[in-house]
Amino acid sequence: MARMASHSPTVGFDLDMTLIDSRPGIKAAFLALSDLTGTSVDADLVISRLGPPLEHELAHWFPADRVDAVADLYRDIYPRYAIGPALPMPGARDAVEAVRRAGGRAVVVTAKHEPNAVLHLEHLGIEPDAVVGSLWAEAKAEALRAHGATVYVGDHTGDVRGARTAGALSIAVPTGPCDAEELRSAGADVILDDLTAFPGWLASRTEQASPTGRASRTGQGSQASPAPLA
Repeated sequence: MARMASHSPTVGFDLDMTLIDSRPGIKAAFLALSDLTGTSVDADLVISRLGPPLEHELAHWFPADRVDAVADLYRDIYPRYAIGPALPMPGARDAVEAVRRAGGRAVVVTAKHEPNAVLHLEHLGIEPDAVVGSLWAEAKAEALRAHGATVYVGDHTGDVRGARTAGALSIAVPTGPCDAEELRSAGADVILDDLTAFPGWLASRTEQASPTGRASRTGQGSQASPAPLA
């Protein structure tokens, strides 16, 4: 079972559909990519399944021998079309700040191209301690372990797999393409309705971990199994 560090946790966060709603900008970027390449792409379908790496999505629309070049083109045009329209997910800024209030560190670990991930966070005024890009699913464990993250928060079953591979507590929010049952079945330790519930959850766990703390419940979200504390 994953364990959470007691007093100064390092918490990892996914980006797309966890911290930010990037759908409007990604749709605009894919429409522009369609125009530039002369290839018809269903941008609405694309934004309904965000999470996996860009190359996975492009493989649905372009021949294998073009995917890498088209991915480079997409990443080049991305800042022009996708940064401005993106919005913070409800509770995103406060979730990151809650980690700091608890004396911990917040690390964004995402499949997105890292420079573009940084642009999103800067534009929206979300200030993690570190950002690591181009990692998906189980590969996210590489960054989570490197930063000592004991909790990982995400919206996709791939995020759950990444947390479990790292031995971190998996906190899931059904704000992206995966519903609560999918996330629970994938092995999420805790399901929260959205990030607005995260500060309360973190505060209750920090209190439980404290030598003088007492167990408490936030009343928000649901826990798939007891979350032991280190």
